[in-house]
Order: sequence, then C-alpha cells, then structure tokens
Amino acid sequence: MVFKRLLGAFGIGGPSVDTVLAVSHVSPGGSLSGEVRIKGGDSDAEIEYVGLALVTRVETEHEEGEHSGLGEFFRTEVSGPFVLRAGEERAIPFVIPVPWETPLTQVEGVPLHGMAMGVRTELSVARAVDKGDLDPFSVAALPSQEAVLTAFSRLGFHFRGADLETGHLYGVSQQLPFYQEIEFHPPAQYAGRVNEIELTFVASPSGLEVILEADKRGGHGSDDAFGRFQVTHEQALRIDWAGEITGWLNGLAGHHGGQHGHYEEHGHHGGHYDGHHEEHGHYGGGAIAAAGIAGLAGGFLAAEAIDEIGDFFEGDEEEDE
Repeated sequence: MVFKRLLGAFGIGGPSVDTVLAVSHVSPGGSLSGEVRIKGGDSDAEIEYVGLALVTRVETEHEEGEHSGLGEFFRTEVSGPFVLRAGEERAIPFVIPVPWETPLTQVEGVPLHGMAMGVRTELSVARAVDKGDLDPFSVAALPSQEAVLTAFSRLGFHFRGADLETGHLYGVSQQLPFYQEIEFHPPAQYAGRVNEIELTFVASPSGLEVILEADKRGGHGSDDAFGRFQVTHEQALRIDWAGEITGWLNGLAGHHGGQHGHYEEHGHHGGHYDGHHEEHGHYGGGAIAAAGIAGLAGGFLAAEAIDEIGDFFEGDEEEDE
C-alpha cells in the first residue's frame, strides 16, 4: 500500500515522495525492505537527509485520564545530503531491522482491534522537515509467541483486543518505552472468577518472557494476579502452554497479587513477578541493539503529525489506485 502526497512543507511545485514496501508483513526481529522514491519539483533542491521511522499508537495514563498519541520507537536515516534536480526521479533502497519487542498487529491472521503500525518517511530540505509518507505494515507472531496464543484459543479464550501502554514492566529487561497487552475473554468455566486475561510478550534474540495478568472477580485484597514465564524460543515450542495456563488459573483462588511463573526446565525458573509495571510515563534506559539504528525516540510526535495521519490509525486510510 502506497500513500502519495505533495510535501506540504515545501509548497506547490516542491519535491514529492513515495515509500514502497517490498513486503508489508513481518515478525518481530525481522526486517522491512523497500524503496523511497523521490521526485524533484520545479527547481533544484538540496536534500539534507531522508529518514524512516516506525510509529504506532500508544496510550499513556495521567491523573486526568488516558491519552492516546502516536509513538515513534525506531528511527534511522537511509540517505545523507544530495542535490535533487528539478524533475529528477531518484529511488533509495533500504532494509531496516524490526525490533524484537515490536507489538503484534494480528493473531492467527486476524487483525487485533486497536493495533496499527506504520513506516513514516521524512525528507529534510533547507532545514524544513516534512513527515510526508506513511505506509502501514502488519506484525505476525513468532512461532514461540504463536504457541502461547494457540493455547489460549484451544482453551476457549476469545480475543478481545489489544493496546500499548507507556511504561516498563517490573523486573523485565525491556528496550522499548511501551508494552503490549493482548486481552482475552475467559471461557465459561472461569465465569465468576476471572473478568479477563491480559497477555504481554517481551521478546529478544535469545528468548521470550510471557507475562500474564488476571483481573479476578470477588477476590480479597488485590483483584489482579500475575504470572511470568521466562523461556528460550526453542523451549516455548515444547511447553504444554494449555496445561501451564490452566494450572496458573486454577491456582489463582489461593493466591493474591504477584504469582510465580511455574515453568521450570534444566534449572531455569520462571521467577517472580510481584508488580505490573513501573510508573506510567517512565521510560527506562537502553537502546535497541541492531545495526543501522540512528536513535530511539521515547516520546510522542507533534500534535499536527498525529492529525495528518489520524485517519490511518482509525482504519480510514486511503489506498493509492
């Protein structure tokens, strides 16, 4: 899908840009490739840089309530300075890494309600930066993540939706400034005991952390219970996740607050999870260890940038014919 528009920052007759993705489907830890196609305007232009950023919609909680904004979590430059002649057409190929913690936008081929992901193109001319082109892409689960998701489906849980929360999970080595919560409705046998289950993945090249949160009904003290499992990607494929999830849920009646992840293999224990996340809005340190990343943006884009592409994140994107 390609979005075309004249770069408004440079006025009528200025350069225009299209970004074309070779493939619009990817998994965490993969890569996106394609071309940035630039066409010169009525006169020569000195291009300072061409940049790409990965953006998504993120929610942040405040005392006044909840705010949803466009979060940028990856940025790199695919070209340095050059002169774009009047009417000249130039294609800049690129391959950019997708962070391992990138949230999922679909499960078993079904889009997750509330999730959207895009590659944003920036062109800088004479210190005027235009965030002009936005191309959506989808993120499918890794096989290790799919194993957990399939278990929920087999147990009769139904996907409710997903969102991204600003902050860091307690005790988790997390690189991005937000985390994803995938929400499930429980099957009939848990009616009256559990309102919903929220699942969070934190993936890395070496393994996967699976964090579960249950919103309990009629509990004493805290109404939330947590579970945490730390496994390699290979271990995740061999675990009986349906049995692990069932055992964790059956144990909620006698526990409150934090829960032990009870998977253990060769001395590797799931550990203890005794808190959900650090204070909302707190961005911990750390940068994505991947080649080609020029920086990590831990905030939100400007309000006018959100307005420009708001239709895309509402599902009203206009596809180029």
